[in-house]
Amino acid sequence: MARGSARLAGVPRVPGSGVPGSRVGGRSAQGPRLGPEARVPAQAGSRLPGAHPRAPGAWLPSGARPRPASLAGVGVAGEGAESPGSCLVPEARPSPAVAPARVAESPDARRPLPAAWQHPFLNVFRHFRVDEWKRSAKQGDVAVVTDKTLKGAVYRIRGSVSAANYIQLPKSSTQSLGLTGRYLYVLFRPLPSKHFVIHLDVSSKDNQVIRVSFSNLFKEFKSTATWLQFPLVLEARTPQRDLVGLAPSGARWTCLQLDLQDVLLVYLNRCYGHLKSIRLCASLLVRNLYTSDLCFEPAISGAQWAKLPVTPMPREMAFPVPKGESWHDRYIHVRFPSESLKVPSKPIEKSCSPPEAVLLGPGPQPLPCLVASSKPVRFSVSPVVQTPSPTAGFLPDPVLRLKGVIGFGGHGTRQALWTPDGAAVVYPCHAVIVVLLVDTGEQRFFLGHTDKVSALALDGSSSLLASAQARAPSVMRLWDFQTGRCLCLFRSPMHVVCSLSFSDSGALLCGVGKDHHGRTMVVAWGTGQVGLGGEVVVLAKAHTDFDVQAFRVTFFDETRMASCGQGSVRLWRLRGGALRSCPVDLGEHHALQFTDLAFKQARDGCPEPSAAMLLVCSRSGHILEIDCQRMVVRHARRLLPTRTPGGPHPQKQTFSSGKRAPTTWRGWQGHRCTDASLPPGPGIAISSLSVSPAMCAVGSEDGFLRLWPLDFSSVLLEAEHEGPVSSVCVSPDGLRVLSATSSGHLGFLDTLSRVYHMLARSHTAPVLALAMEQRRGQLATVSQDRTVRIWDLATLQQLYDFTSSEEAPCAVTFHPTRPTFFCGFSSGAVRSFSLEAAEVLVEHTCHRGAVTSLTATPDGRLLFSSCSQGSLAQYSCADPQWHVLRVAADMVCPDAPASPSALAVSRDGRLLAFVGPSRCTVTVMGSASLDELLRVDIGTLDLASSRLDSAMAVCFGPAALGHLLVSTSSNRVVVLDAVSGRIIRELPGVHPEPCPSLTLSEDARFLLIAAGRTIKVWDYATQASPGPQVYIGHSEPVQAVAFSPDQQQVLSAGDAVFLWDVLAATESDQSFPGAPPACKTGLGAGPLEDAASRASELPRQQVPKPSQASPPRLGVCARPPEGGDGARDTRNSGAPRTTYLASCKAFTPARVSCSPHSAKGTCLPPASGGWLRLKAVVGYSGNGRANMVWRPDTGFFAYTCGRLVVVEDLHSGAQQHWSGHSAEISTLALSHSAQVLASASGRSSTTAHCQIRVWDVSGGLCQHLIFPHSTTVLALAFSPDDRLLVTLGDHDGRTLALWGTATYDLVSSTRLPEPVHGVAFNPWDAGELTCVGQGTVTFWLLQLRGADISLQVRREPVPEAVGAGELTSLCYGAPPLLYCGTSSGQVCVWDTRAGRCFLSWEADDGGIGLLLFSGSRLVSGSSTGRLCLWAVGAVSELRCKGSGARSSSVFMEHELVLDGAVVSASFDDSVDMGVVGTTAGTLWFVSWAEGTSTRLISGHRSKVRDFQPGRRRGSRTWCPPCLPAPSPPAQMIPSPAVTGSQRPPWGSQRGSLGCARPSKPSRLCLHQRAAWQALQVNEVVFSPGESHCATCSEDGSVRVWALASMELVIQFQVLNQSCLCLAWSPPCCGRPEQQRLAAGYGDGSLRIFSISRTAMELKMHPHPVALTSVAFSTDGQTVLSGDKDGLVAVSHPRTGTTFRVLSDHQGAPISTICVTCKECEDLGVEGTDLWLAASGDQRVSVWASDWLRNRCELVDWLSFPMPATTETQGHLPPSLAAFCPWDGALLMYVGPGVYKEVIIYNLCQKQVVEKIPLPFFAMSLSLSPGTHLLAVGFAECMLRLVDCAMGTAQDFAGHDNAVHLCRFTPSARLLFTAARNEILVWEVPGR
Repeated sequence: MARGSARLAGVPRVPGSGVPGSRVGGRSAQGPRLGPEARVPAQAGSRLPGAHPRAPGAWLPSGARPRPASLAGVGVAGEGAESPGSCLVPEARPSPAVAPARVAESPDARRPLPAAWQHPFLNVFRHFRVDEWKRSAKQGDVAVVTDKTLKGAVYRIRGSVSAANYIQLPKSSTQSLGLTGRYLYVLFRPLPSKHFVIHLDVSSKDNQVIRVSFSNLFKEFKSTATWLQFPLVLEARTPQRDLVGLAPSGARWTCLQLDLQDVLLVYLNRCYGHLKSIRLCASLLVRNLYTSDLCFEPAISGAQWAKLPVTPMPREMAFPVPKGESWHDRYIHVRFPSESLKVPSKPIEKSCSPPEAVLLGPGPQPLPCLVASSKPVRFSVSPVVQTPSPTAGFLPDPVLRLKGVIGFGGHGTRQALWTPDGAAVVYPCHAVIVVLLVDTGEQRFFLGHTDKVSALALDGSSSLLASAQARAPSVMRLWDFQTGRCLCLFRSPMHVVCSLSFSDSGALLCGVGKDHHGRTMVVAWGTGQVGLGGEVVVLAKAHTDFDVQAFRVTFFDETRMASCGQGSVRLWRLRGGALRSCPVDLGEHHALQFTDLAFKQARDGCPEPSAAMLLVCSRSGHILEIDCQRMVVRHARRLLPTRTPGGPHPQKQTFSSGKRAPTTWRGWQGHRCTDASLPPGPGIAISSLSVSPAMCAVGSEDGFLRLWPLDFSSVLLEAEHEGPVSSVCVSPDGLRVLSATSSGHLGFLDTLSRVYHMLARSHTAPVLALAMEQRRGQLATVSQDRTVRIWDLATLQQLYDFTSSEEAPCAVTFHPTRPTFFCGFSSGAVRSFSLEAAEVLVEHTCHRGAVTSLTATPDGRLLFSSCSQGSLAQYSCADPQWHVLRVAADMVCPDAPASPSALAVSRDGRLLAFVGPSRCTVTVMGSASLDELLRVDIGTLDLASSRLDSAMAVCFGPAALGHLLVSTSSNRVVVLDAVSGRIIRELPGVHPEPCPSLTLSEDARFLLIAAGRTIKVWDYATQASPGPQVYIGHSEPVQAVAFSPDQQQVLSAGDAVFLWDVLAATESDQSFPGAPPACKTGLGAGPLEDAASRASELPRQQVPKPSQASPPRLGVCARPPEGGDGARDTRNSGAPRTTYLASCKAFTPARVSCSPHSAKGTCLPPASGGWLRLKAVVGYSGNGRANMVWRPDTGFFAYTCGRLVVVEDLHSGAQQHWSGHSAEISTLALSHSAQVLASASGRSSTTAHCQIRVWDVSGGLCQHLIFPHSTTVLALAFSPDDRLLVTLGDHDGRTLALWGTATYDLVSSTRLPEPVHGVAFNPWDAGELTCVGQGTVTFWLLQLRGADISLQVRREPVPEAVGAGELTSLCYGAPPLLYCGTSSGQVCVWDTRAGRCFLSWEADDGGIGLLLFSGSRLVSGSSTGRLCLWAVGAVSELRCKGSGARSSSVFMEHELVLDGAVVSASFDDSVDMGVVGTTAGTLWFVSWAEGTSTRLISGHRSKVRDFQPGRRRGSRTWCPPCLPAPSPPAQMIPSPAVTGSQRPPWGSQRGSLGCARPSKPSRLCLHQRAAWQALQVNEVVFSPGESHCATCSEDGSVRVWALASMELVIQFQVLNQSCLCLAWSPPCCGRPEQQRLAAGYGDGSLRIFSISRTAMELKMHPHPVALTSVAFSTDGQTVLSGDKDGLVAVSHPRTGTTFRVLSDHQGAPISTICVTCKECEDLGVEGTDLWLAASGDQRVSVWASDWLRNRCELVDWLSFPMPATTETQGHLPPSLAAFCPWDGALLMYVGPGVYKEVIIYNLCQKQVVEKIPLPFFAMSLSLSPGTHLLAVGFAECMLRLVDCAMGTAQDFAGHDNAVHLCRFTPSARLLFTAARNEILVWEVPGR
């Protein structure tokens, strides 16, 4: 099975194949297959069978001449497809127009020739010369066309009638192809929105001709004795019922691999003979047909993946795959039948049934629906032990696949490793080995161990993984780490293996353990031949009397090792087949108990043993540094707690250090010197250490992870854990430190960000019970470690952790409809916990014994609990204050073991079943009345057994069935009628041990049983079940099993919690056994990935629906809609809820865990036709480099803003927005023809590589998408002839790549030895390329050799006279000159022919980041913002003078100083005018001739807290008719002109190469135009008529803009202050002259500005601190202002008096003040206005006021709980509240609450009426006044628009940073959103 290939529905894998889905202990695997190098042996002069031209059975067309017998070219390449003699065999058969019937052939009928010449494969089209149409036939519209994907000729068959348009082989129906290959490969592509049919006539060995047909025209599988019809389901099917089978518009090329032998064997019980004929009918494209006895993997070709046990696809058959792309992303592989159906190797003998009876009757039938999919299968092995059965097991097989594991450790917590690339962590979870990708949280598993894994080791190349299990005698496994395949399994000479260590090459494996006498034993194995098919060889064994706690193979010599333990440190060596050790002289440290060791390499990187040091640590806090060569201790240090003088508690832990025999211990701060022989008290026990070249990580039992420099001078970083640290490991790059604790926690510390990420948490004892909650996707578990933990099922991360020291939790269940869970304890108490209110609701203690089981009715009205004393309690849960209804004693069996299945409620909630009052009886009661309805004596059921049977667990089936399932102590499951008690059926021999838990799926298809350490799945729907599928993985007995609420997953709990995917589509309303089967459609989109895509390689019982292409729309209601599955948006699963749950008595919550995998970088394309349409982009990304292009001749102008490419018309201002990048764009490049634009972006959190998109300039479409680098692309450049594109990676990647622009395939790639800052093609020679970087100039010469390009490199060092700075920029001048800029501000000139630098001058004080040359002029831009124009016409003449050249002829013509470092520029050919971009986010139009610079586009230097438009042209000030023209004396301040000053004369100071610095003229005046400034804007408000908007910014300015043209109208300026908030007065009697602005400032002042008079009317000072929010009352006569201390002041804007101050929010800053008219009369208060204030402590106050009467009354006070930590990108999300514009009684709130949601509160009802779930915490909020739209911005670069009326939502992307502002205009026609320096203006069409 190809990895990720699409498969026929109903097809599991070959048993024992060692790939996903294989069984453990099942039937034997297939024999070895020939590899790609296999050839058919042929001796010289020998004749192949049938090679004679007239051999019996041979048929030749008229005039055909036989070819000589030869095997030349019959190999993998497919040459010689023509056989020695033709193989068309005459054979009688009915007309193709009728269904084929059985034809009895005469004994002398001609048979196919022997098939030796058909090996290893046969090209059918070439062999039968289809292009000549002599031995084949065509009918209808059949033509040869060229396919762009395959880049070759294919046959197109099309037509409205399939039967009239076809290709047929052979030409005559009386002939036979005679092809005996087992596999037929059909390479085809369906035509979009068309049907197609493929007919095969196959002959069995008994001469029966069977027609096998495949088509998307068939809706279901049909079969007769001579005809099999298989429906072929294509991916991305259209949902219309009448178009079910049509090929999708994006149909891809498909490799259909048909196992003809198994098709006949499985479906008709016949033996395959040969392929007789083929007919390909419209509508499709076909490339070729092939037959072979080999099973090829289409995604693998040539020598690729040579170590895999698969046969690569021959090159001739393979589809072309461009470099850097995946086969499965372009093509589809369908294999049919699947290997799991290949059960018998010969026909099944049946005496009384016809052959077709195999598919009839109640037995299991394979569902032969072909489902084409291209999604690759992730590696996840689910071992299945299949009970032998005479028939095939039920489908799918396997039905479960392990998806996730919750747990860590088991045997210990010291085994946790980094992979060599640092991308994943390998750790054991009891018997499972988990590989966790730390960035994505994805898990993959190594399954096969039957006991806890005690040791792990991984080699240095991630090729081999070694593991050992704990149970004696220890069994060890070697795995292929990349594929997950177990290479070998062997028994260790040791009784128990404690530690394993690989050599770096993986050729040597060493293990330490105990023999059966308890002595320490060391074994060395040779593993070098394992990957090549060899065996593990024991090289040496040694016994030692010394204790060994840690053992390592050295990195510098694979024959040397080191160990440490109690009182010993020993160095080992493997020589001559023996292991020998030598002790290290420890001196006074000989009695220490050493715990771990690590090797420290010398600083010079010398790999010699003499250069390496060994560090060992001890429980006394010592760390010894040992010289491995001299075997002595060189340094000894000790970790001691440091106490402050007089302080009782340790403040910090440090090392005291000294030499080998120190006389004193010198501590750090607070230590006193103490004699070494008398250590100052106990040290801190060190359990583990790990060393990198720069630091040492130490884990200690005080719970701290500390990072030290290698000299242990001071602590660099430390992280405190919740338990003792048991293991630490530094990642290979030294940036992450992995740590594990004995309390079951695994995480890592990121040293760069100084953030600790939790990877896994675990119970430390077996799990007793579990429960699932559907709405929030949560899982609750209780364990013997006395904890209750709540988990997020989507991320498998822990949300809450409760620990009790006095009582143990025993049972748990969720309330079905409310966010509440119930927990029963060993004390008999039952408590309910509210997840929203963060408190214990109620506690009941009606039980005398420990609670054994809890269950609730599906409607949540009733709850039942049982205890060990036999009492049964019934509770009413209709309201949160639930209470006890009844307590009945002696009802439940008192001596029954605690089990989650001891109580069961029927699916309709009417019946309650339990084991009791004795172990032999099962009682059924009415759940509401507790009246006994039925009592069944289990002990009398088995009359044949002499042992009295007893019940163990009970379970109800679906209500429509009325079944009650009982597991018994005699290993049976009895199915009873829940009403009459009669036996319906019985499953005997379920398991040798009693089953504590069982459950039945809602569609009654699968029965799940906890059977010892395994999980068994039974086909419940089949009466004559062939036996269960058995799944291993648990190392201890499974205590509980359950289906998830959506029935798509299974959970099993025991030693850990396993999450399994159900690989079969469930049917919630499927007909039950006994009823006729119903044809159902597949699953809808659920909260997890579609089951169809998860099981692309497995059979399905129904056709899955296509998943949604657009983001799922969320309902506004707080509960799932009626009939829905309650699926929630899984994007909410990325960030954990971190609420503390208050508990009572001794049951206290532990620290809340945090998930490291928060969802970031949501990549959704900006909507183009949805609810929003992007209208304009305001801003320019100053973070990029060369990210602006301008062509004066064509007028093309493009620049980047975040993730968008903005193409703008400089005359009209019209914009186009090219989207698609998933991260911020770093650079642009325009081809010389101006027809192609290339844009590159960095790597996002969702992609492993950066993107380069190639755009068609004329159409604005992305033509190519390439992934060249794993890091950010620093530069792009097209060659002068536009045939090549060069890409340069940043300083981390340092990769230079060349791409051919014809197909954009990778031509050449190389890794540079040092960081490079720039690259450029020689404009005069397309074969020359130059890079500049650190101290060198690299010249590349490109040589074309056919289709290949070779690179010749010449590196020239920078002369010392230029300086020590780096070369930062370059450009070519007149041939052969090259200009380079340096980081020290110099410009140097190189002769590219001679490879020497002959001239340099000091051009600037800062680094030169940009150089441009044209004609005789050079433009330089520096980091100081200085833009200079140089006259360099005389430089060419100076080249001849060599080192004696002087720059007296080089002089500066002009100079400008811009607002930031110059990062991009484009000029015309004469360099008279151009466009320049700076890091301030500004694009300037520069005219050297006029001496001016005009600001075109302006962004922002830093984060924009609120909207700030940013694009200006011109300098005029315009006022609309409604506003008077401003007069000069008014406070409207025009943008001033800034004039540069004259720099001091340079005099005769010499340049760096002896040249005089050129003279410099005075600077040009730099005119600042009216524009959006680059300072931070804090607020935007709109005028009532929506003609203007106003902004305030950090520079103290208030600006008024015309919305239509975005022209600046008025500017009010306050010097030396920051304007923090702004409000526009409401309309007053329709008089625009009374419009005012209220602005709040950082000094606590409030200013009132008049718009009509363009002047400040009033200044008041109502606050002592900075204002944070301001608002007008509805009549405009009052101003409300809030400050950062939480005070709200009420002032008169005319008099300036503050007449009321409200201090209710004091202590937290006011974040929002919102005012509206009081419309609701049911509030019980008087007033004209309704206003609210929200503060940062999650409190909202609502007030009713009538300020004319000086009335203000509190209406409501809302407090929302806040978790301990809910920071978003380092900042606490804001608390935002607003009145609902369409309903005056509603209030909407978002903030850092328990859940990510919008809370809708009804002021009249005094309660929360709705909750709208959000994927992340909100950063901004805006409500549309004209429609029921709600806009929410997130820190995850996403905007969500919610239609509150329809209950739907839509997500939009486009920003590259947190969307901290969203504002609707008053008419709701526009929406403004801002993120840092990016501002997007959206249109809201039709709403």
